[in-house]
Amino acid sequence: MIGGRSVSYGESSKLPEEMHHVIMSPIPQSGLRRWTRRGLWVAAAVAALYLLTAYAVFPLFWRHFEHMPRLEADPAKTFKSGKIAGDPVNLTLIGTRNELEASMTRAGWQPADSKSLETGLRTLESELLGRNYPNAPVSDLFLFGRRQDLAFEKVISRSLRSRHHVRFWQSPRTEDDGRPIWLGAATFDRSLGLSRRTGQMTHHIAPDVDAERDRVIADLEAAGRLARVFQVSGIGPTLWDRTGEGDWYVSDGEKSVGILAPLDAGVLVAAVHNPSPAHIRATNGIWRGLKSIVRLFNRPPARNERE
Repeated sequence: MIGGRSVSYGESSKLPEEMHHVIMSPIPQSGLRRWTRRGLWVAAAVAALYLLTAYAVFPLFWRHFEHMPRLEADPAKTFKSGKIAGDPVNLTLIGTRNELEASMTRAGWQPADSKSLETGLRTLESELLGRNYPNAPVSDLFLFGRRQDLAFEKVISRSLRSRHHVRFWQSPRTEDDGRPIWLGAATFDRSLGLSRRTGQMTHHIAPDVDAERDRVIADLEAAGRLARVFQVSGIGPTLWDRTGEGDWYVSDGEKSVGILAPLDAGVLVAAVHNPSPAHIRATNGIWRGLKSIVRLFNRPPARNERE
């Protein structure tokens, strides 16, 4: 368009030579290279800022071990056979083995039987015929190079398709008073299906692993078996992680810690709650909201499960 009038290609050939040069000449290569370099620099700067923020700055705000610094060295995930990640470690209890077993039983949790041919047949009978088996074995997960030392469960029906369960491993470290530290992984079995890796029958867990963590603590506290409760950092906030079986889960990334009351206390103990720092509580509140949104609008892809 020249002087407010559209100019066709044929008319453009009749224009003065200098005007024809302005209209038809391509973008200078030097300018194109300059803008390309600028774009690459901007992209690199944005990527660097993201990496710095996500992996260096943000972790400073949610990593905390002010109530018991020695727990920082504990692993955050269990493993299946090999190096396949299992369930997250979302719980720590401190006390003797007798205190742990007695406390869980008093809180309404049943110890899981060890695996054997007999218990395997009873488990199959319970799953197929709906017969009660409140002490059914749990599958093995590994921590510190060994399978769980203890496991407890709480069934919600006669069938084993759905149940609450938690595994515990004794840590190589102890508390200042010499009592053992037990790392736990608490999850809820929501259904029975086929393993995505082996094709064997297995349970699939519910996504909200924090709910099971909180349930164990609440049950122990209601039974008067906790002297002190606080939280430290665990796996870190996650909205879309998966177990070794491919089950999706979400978490605020915190690990609840309970100090068990001595068995000779004789009375119900009221637990003392040590709050996390204000910025951690604020971060956890945000993540609880995000978890709710993800569960509503971003459900995991459908998989072929046998309910």
